[in-house]
Amino acid sequence: MYPALNGTLVAGRTPWPEFAHLAAKTGYPGTDVAMKAMELGIPSTRELLSSLKLKPAILPFPVDFRKDEAAFQQGLAKLDAAAQFAAAIGCPRMGTWLLPSSEIPKDEQKKIFRARLRACADVLARTHVRLGIEFVSPVHLRKRFPYEFIYRCDEMLEFAKSCGSNAGILLDSWHWHHAGATTKDILAAGRDNIIHVQLADAPNLPPDRIMDNERLMPGEGVIDLAGFLQAVKKTGYADGISPEVFGRGLKDMAPEDGARLGLRTTQEVMRKAGVA
Repeated sequence: MYPALNGTLVAGRTPWPEFAHLAAKTGYPGTDVAMKAMELGIPSTRELLSSLKLKPAILPFPVDFRKDEAAFQQGLAKLDAAAQFAAAIGCPRMGTWLLPSSEIPKDEQKKIFRARLRACADVLARTHVRLGIEFVSPVHLRKRFPYEFIYRCDEMLEFAKSCGSNAGILLDSWHWHHAGATTKDILAAGRDNIIHVQLADAPNLPPDRIMDNERLMPGEGVIDLAGFLQAVKKTGYADGISPEVFGRGLKDMAPEDGARLGLRTTQEVMRKAGVA
């Protein structure tokens, strides 16, 4: 497992390919890859990552499956090219997320999302690209819309697998903690179903006061990150660990300072967990 630079650490202010250069400059072994990299093309992106000695951790999922059918079909038509790009640069992983509440009843929403994501997973499977779906858990987001939706680790895993054999979970310590999940959930998922891992810590506040955009750096809060990381390691997962930290004053820091802080704190918790 290796730390990978995530865009939240620079508050989204560093575009690709400068983002990759920043990851290398600040000492990251890996980096999340922006879809903007497709504009450089496959050969140039491969050369960039190779010259910087960076492992590509994950790509964002480029299909908007949450809006109307027209928007979904427009994105789906472009997915094959994105999947070919992901595979060719050695990053056969894409990640997305689902809000834990919905404007329509849960079963109806699941049916829509399942059909759309199954179609996407079929496209990704042609190039052996996997899709990680993140469960989102803070209470305020569960109550954002009238109907509660998926927010637990085990339920998201079940849903993801119903979308395709190449679909699994994007596992974030923040949501794992606030969903009340345990290390048993991680071990039950196993290596083949954990597509990517993100890291953040949480303040010691009651659930109704937790805000998704007020996270802490790894090791600064109350999440059992040692247990989390040790369980991930036990599954055999050997890919990127991206610190995804919204808030924490990062927008007021220089991008390089935010990147360095994320790397230092991530490396510290990995060392303490014995997984570095």
